[in-house]
Amino acid sequence: METSINVPTRWTAEPAAKTQGSDSSIYYKLTAFADSQAHSKTLWYLVSMIAQGVLFLPVPAVLMYYFNAPGIVLAITMTLFFSNIIAGMGGAGTRTLILLFAVSVAVHLLMLAIFIL
Repeated sequence: METSINVPTRWTAEPAAKTQGSDSSIYYKLTAFADSQAHSKTLWYLVSMIAQGVLFLPVPAVLMYYFNAPGIVLAITMTLFFSNIIAGMGGAGTRTLILLFAVSVAVHLLMLAIFIL
């Protein structure tokens, strides 16, 4: 008589991103990269916080003082900064941390391009 104790189980050791198969779109490459960085979640959080503190938090001051940008620039920067803090300290996944960091970089570069150019 076969019970659940004697039944051999077959566990797959491959991550889900590797089993996607032959689809080599950018989405699957990015998710495979984010999944491969799961062991360095704390590093991604620290890089995000340092980069934002050094590079992005001064952006509203420069834009508002030199280029007469509206106050919404400060609100956008602080929202992105605190969303990264909350996501990192709240235990969000690596995909979320990398996505928030990339969105923050893109938004700040867009704001710089809008007001400087």
